[in-house]
Amino acid sequence: MLVLVTGGTGFVGAHTVAATVAAGHRVRVLARDAAGVARAVAPLGVPDTAVEVVVGDVTDPAAADRAVRGTDAVVHAASVYSFDSRHHAATRRTNVRGTELVLAAARDLGVARTVYVSTVGALLPAAGSTVGPRSPVGTASEPYLASKAAAERVARRHQEQGAPVVISYPPALLGPDDPKVGDQTARLRYVLRGMMPVWPTGGFPLGDVRDTAALHAALLTAPSDGLDRYFGPGRYVSTRDYVATVRAVTGRRLPTLFLPARAMLPFARLTDLVQRVWPWHIPAEYGACYVCACAAQPPQDAPPLGPTARPFDRTVAETVRWLHRTGRLSDEQAGRLSTDPAGQPSADRQ
Repeated sequence: MLVLVTGGTGFVGAHTVAATVAAGHRVRVLARDAAGVARAVAPLGVPDTAVEVVVGDVTDPAAADRAVRGTDAVVHAASVYSFDSRHHAATRRTNVRGTELVLAAARDLGVARTVYVSTVGALLPAAGSTVGPRSPVGTASEPYLASKAAAERVARRHQEQGAPVVISYPPALLGPDDPKVGDQTARLRYVLRGMMPVWPTGGFPLGDVRDTAALHAALLTAPSDGLDRYFGPGRYVSTRDYVATVRAVTGRRLPTLFLPARAMLPFARLTDLVQRVWPWHIPAEYGACYVCACAAQPPQDAPPLGPTARPFDRTVAETVRWLHRTGRLSDEQAGRLSTDPAGQPSADRQ
């Protein structure tokens, strides 16, 4: 089976490419930079010969049609995932327009299965204490969450009209081999670099990117038995538990002050305004604070396809080891994880 993966140079996309190749499928990737595909998937053990690249932008109708044509299935993972206010315009353009074009092309060209990669954030603010596959689309005004909610409406409209579209809802994701050191990986790095001494209370769903990628590979051939929306493997993590886990796996003290999330929202909104003109990233984003304030519990049962969620502390430890191994954290910042499991200093830092 030939599977198109959009967003294959990103965190979720690259791991989905690897999981799809491991499942025995051929993969095509739509990317603006062909060289970026190899850089993203080579660390995951995917050889160049296993991936066909179509060069183009997901917001270009001709490129979307060219990439989809001739495929048996599509995983639409292309998305700008960022709460950084400097990226708002690209976020709106890519997340909504890209979804419209790819899903329409897949439907027009008769693709047998399309997996749209949404996010739990598309369902915020939650109507109750939990969210699930049948929760209504969210109404958040924050640009990233609003863009994913708009894209979610596009995907649900295709479902309602009978198109073979399946939606996945990944939680926030960590794990090794993040090609662009995206939002969640960067946040963990900021914590260990001492740049996030203040956290909002509350929490958010969090999982391992490798588990979500395995779910996407399973969805490609899952039987059509009425299930068309799946939450990715993960668990709800309070911000206190998050920091406590990072402390435990690294052996570092990491002094942290926790303040009520809703009380922090005005300050976070102000930092978004400042960020538009400030050249360096400020790790105090309104969107992240908003999620902590209003995220609800996702389903606690394991999804009917793919793996169960691996232990959170293991995911954190393996992410920190990767950040250290690639030179993104110093020995001091990585704490006890600056040595490999055998207790020897890491020898392959870049």
